[in-house]
Amino acid sequence: MEATLLKALNEERAARRAALVITDLASGAQRLVREAGIDEETDAGHLRQILLSGKSRTEATDNGERFIEVHLPAAKFVIIGAVHISQALAPMAMATGFDVTVIDPRTAFATPERFAGINLIADWPEDVLPGVGLDRWCAFAAVTHDPKIDDAALAAALKAECFYVGALGSRKTHAKRLERLSALGIGADMQARIHAPIGLDIGAQSPSEIAVAVLAEAIAALRGRESKREARG
Repeated sequence: MEATLLKALNEERAARRAALVITDLASGAQRLVREAGIDEETDAGHLRQILLSGKSRTEATDNGERFIEVHLPAAKFVIIGAVHISQALAPMAMATGFDVTVIDPRTAFATPERFAGINLIADWPEDVLPGVGLDRWCAFAAVTHDPKIDDAALAAALKAECFYVGALGSRKTHAKRLERLSALGIGADMQARIHAPIGLDIGAQSPSEIAVAVLAEAIAALRGRESKREARG
């Protein structure tokens, strides 16, 4: 790889921005396509699908074969609440490749024994989230049912444009949550990005089943697919 292109690619990686490196297999010529510049490409929709798939590939074009190498930031999953759902969700999310962090100021819940091998932070979300680094390649789930813990963290996740933001609770609970978020300066457009009730509608009942539904919904969001579900009451 040419030094200038490698430097540009490393800059994108350091900033946690996605990019493609496209190599013409006949000539060896390479070029960098940044996620922010995909819409300028003649096959923008196709390239975006490849980017979101996370899979590099060789493909034939009218101009010959090319290799498209996908570079994505490591996906994070930040979970607010060291509850039973989180105990199931955190290891499952890690198994599917997420860098997982669980945050809960309640030290009775946030114990290493309950979250062995998980990055666990027993502190208030608003104090530690700046260091965790929420961004567009981060999934976020608030599952404490406690507005004092969830609300400010939800606002931070929405402002950071996390690709998935989910919150536990019924429609009635969520309606009250939206009122509180409005008071925090979160407008209707941003509020509409919250998946609530959280998770795909698979009829989940147990904490483990809810965790499966949440993880599936987050992966669908990561891969750019719309979640076709009715809100679970």
